[in-house]
Amino acid sequence: MIVVTGGAGFIGSHVVDKLSESNEIVVIDNLSSGNEEFVNEAARLVKADLAADDIKDYLKGAEEVWHIAANPDVRIGAENPDEIYRNNVLATYRLLEAMRKAGVSRIVFTSTSTVYGEAKVIPTPEDYPTHPISLYGASKLACEALIESYCHTFDMQAWIYRFANVIGRRSTHGVIYDFIMKLKRNPEELEILGNGEQNKSYIYISDCVDAMLFGLRGDERVNIFNIGSEDQIKVKRIAEIVCEELGLSPRFRFTGGDRGWKGDVPVMLLSIEKLKRLGWKPRYNSEEAVRMAVRDLVEDLDEQN
Repeated sequence: MIVVTGGAGFIGSHVVDKLSESNEIVVIDNLSSGNEEFVNEAARLVKADLAADDIKDYLKGAEEVWHIAANPDVRIGAENPDEIYRNNVLATYRLLEAMRKAGVSRIVFTSTSTVYGEAKVIPTPEDYPTHPISLYGASKLACEALIESYCHTFDMQAWIYRFANVIGRRSTHGVIYDFIMKLKRNPEELEILGNGEQNKSYIYISDCVDAMLFGLRGDERVNIFNIGSEDQIKVKRIAEIVCEELGLSPRFRFTGGDRGWKGDVPVMLLSIEKLKRLGWKPRYNSEEAVRMAVRDLVEDLDEQN
């Protein structure tokens, strides 16, 4: 049996789809940002809050925990720091304690490229110093530290994945989703945060899930892997692709500055050489992933209406 926290969310639900093909799955999710309809019917859904509820009984007999639950909106850190602390740091600490008490020793954790902050080395390898500039990145780094310390103190084993921007079906936040929603409201004008020159790596959700499964071949006590594509795409180009797919020609209105919000890292590309040495590589580049994700999200929204 495998427990997946946040299994009703974007990335978590895709992980559950894959794992449920050959495993019994228990999903723990408070549904604050997840959707019950995303949960694979083969999985058992437990509605619980990691930061408040006692979940150790749900972990008994589990082989491992995939800890994906978090507040995924990087921007909210500047508006509501308590939300980031509670849903990321406190939730992870309480989960680790529940795992310790239930005797579960394997954890897979989804971290983020934002732990590196504004890296001077591009592509950025896993051993690059971590100096996050967002509260979200800081919270994920704190979670990494907690997990690593539990591994060494309580004989656990961990796989920590630092993601580039993961995109695709069921996503409910991020630049592509924001652009589509803005254009649905006003097809004549598209507001683009910053100057549109922000240049980052994007990975399609199926590539991301495959990479996570591949990374389990790592056999160290704490295995840390970057997951991303091998190229970048600028925000302005993403806007153009969204407009192409929607058949629109709005005027672009840039808010100015080199980043979209406080804590935004304007340039990001991860080195994935470590994971490639195990035999994995992404099927899609950033532009291909963006175009596929736009089509996915437009289809999702059409189905909801």
